[in-house]
Amino acid sequence: MRAILFIILQILNIYWWVVIASAVFSWLFAFNVVNPRNQFVGSVARMLYQLTEPVFRQVRRVIPTFSGLDLSPIVVLLAISFLQFVITYYIWPYVP
Repeated sequence: MRAILFIILQILNIYWWVVIASAVFSWLFAFNVVNPRNQFVGSVARMLYQLTEPVFRQVRRVIPTFSGLDLSPIVVLLAISFLQFVITYYIWPYVP
């Protein structure tokens, strides 16, 4: 059972970094730091969008944008941190 919890924690950790990469990439894209016509940049953008947008969309239903600022990545990162905390401190010690 601990192996399953470890895999869940690792998946949450990887998704944490995907959310951060998506936020940073969206800033780079918005300020024209990266060329959107580049094939590699486009494929990275599509991959990050497909990995994060379903979760962000669910958060945006509950929390709308705040004067043009999208808070969904922050809410997702807080939720991931909360899940990791709960698993680490409340579930892990009681699993044989």
